[in-house]
Amino acid sequence: MRVVAYAYPWDVTTPGFLDRVRELGVDEVAVAVSYHSARAATPWSRTGSAVHARHAAFYRPVREGVWGRLVPATPDWVDSPDSAGEAVALLADAGIPAAAWLVLTHNSLLGERFPELTVRNCFGERYPWALCPSHEEVRAYAATLVEEALAGLPVSSVILEACGQLGVVHQCQHEKTDAVWSPAVARLLSVCCCEACGVDPGFREDVVRLIASGDLTATDEPPSELLAARHKATDALRHAVLERVDAPVALHGDLDPWATGALPGLTPTAADEVATVVLPCWQPGERLVATAKSRLPSSVGIGAYVTALGPSPDLHAYAGRLREAGAGELHLYHLGLAGPARWHELRGAVAAATR
Repeated sequence: MRVVAYAYPWDVTTPGFLDRVRELGVDEVAVAVSYHSARAATPWSRTGSAVHARHAAFYRPVREGVWGRLVPATPDWVDSPDSAGEAVALLADAGIPAAAWLVLTHNSLLGERFPELTVRNCFGERYPWALCPSHEEVRAYAATLVEEALAGLPVSSVILEACGQLGVVHQCQHEKTDAVWSPAVARLLSVCCCEACGVDPGFREDVVRLIASGDLTATDEPPSELLAARHKATDALRHAVLERVDAPVALHGDLDPWATGALPGLTPTAADEVATVVLPCWQPGERLVATAKSRLPSSVGIGAYVTALGPSPDLHAYAGRLREAGAGELHLYHLGLAGPARWHELRGAVAAATR
């Protein structure tokens, strides 16, 4: 079982990082090259407690003349205009393979600037965090982002996050929508009705009815035709991006075709076009891995995405169960966020995965 561990560029430059990675024995470190806004804890740092990435940013040089209207922002919270490139170079010099970790359609800064390119729900509300891949501009932006991210970067693979549509459920600033909507309502509120998707928002009355029922357990699946535009756009986005990649690709995705977000629902052809599908295995995930083994092509690898954060993850036992369920890769979140208090969990996970 291969082990891929995630990190931000500033984690890699923290003193002791390379030694910790060697000691851990992971196969690859995924470095965030394009990432959304975050306040990221830095428990290994002795000079601060967190990095406040105020907006989505591109951690490589942003060259002029290669972008359209959508241009990624540069981060002023890191010292270098190529912090991801420098992080990958440090790993290469240490003999540690690196992957480029790229977030595509999750960009609140660009969504606020260009609301006409964002997901619009059946009430006409825009989701600024969610660039809609039905728009050619969004697909062209994602393809350029990938090409510019990988230019001159000695990576062993590419990891694609948010390679599809985001939806109503989003961890926004001071989010106040948790536990408000049933799964059925969340699915419907995640259907994009923008001009490019061309979906009739007439189902809004179903949303009103479901909310008024007071049933937070409702899981009714919407009509499949509401999913067709999303999957068509997701396929087009992925094809545009993959044309710019000459390395094995791991695609973050979900077996639920209605899923939106960082790991959007897999389309019928997605697994055939990548080396690995990485599934959301925040505990429990054994059944999901086993189902994927039975449903997905035998040619695609199955990665289990797990976190060392949260209460008592017991990653040693859990990683072992995921391996037994059929996962071929363990994707560990996160080398920078999991500080000294969690390091034993990462050790246990790697030991169970590679035994």
